[in-house]
Amino acid sequence: MCNNVESHPLSPFLPANAEVLMLGSFPPPKARWVMNFFYPNFQNDMWRILGIIFFNDKNYFINENLKSFDENKIRLFLSQKGIALYDSAVKVRRLSANADDKLLEVIEALNFKKILAQMPKCKTVILTGQKAAEILSGVISFDNPKTGRFSTISAPEGVIKIYRAPSSSRAYPKPLEEKAKIYKEIFKQSGLTGL
Repeated sequence: MCNNVESHPLSPFLPANAEVLMLGSFPPPKARWVMNFFYPNFQNDMWRILGIIFFNDKNYFINENLKSFDENKIRLFLSQKGIALYDSAVKVRRLSANADDKLLEVIEALNFKKILAQMPKCKTVILTGQKAAEILSGVISFDNPKTGRFSTISAPEGVIKIYRAPSSSRAYPKPLEEKAKIYKEIFKQSGLTGL
């Protein structure tokens, strides 16, 4: 068991045009990172899911060496599409030295209102797994939706849809193509172009 409290190592990625905010739980230990950005573990399928959805190619965001992600390509894509990224926990204690969400003790959750204030165009929040949904439901009041569904909240700029998506972790027992199908429908409903 690890007693050290970890602070989130990344700043929120908030493109000026962002209409969609994807919230995960918390990054894995640094030893598992292949890039200095969100979803950095090569065993995590988030960038494969988005490659399938937007480019019909699960390897679109993977470098030629097939061992890492192309961070610049990812950042450019997210900026062009207006997709912001952050996590629902900003300080945690790992109860085990791995990336298992079930073994994360949340010490401090994100300041959701502060993030939204920096995203005046945000209309959609996508929670990328159960832990992210649990953490956010402790910060704001909303009906926690089932996977693939949404609930709504009122914000100063209007109504925001909060979707629950499947975890992109391979520990979540659902085939990559099935996860991509759910994410694709969520992105379609959010109004992103290019689908």
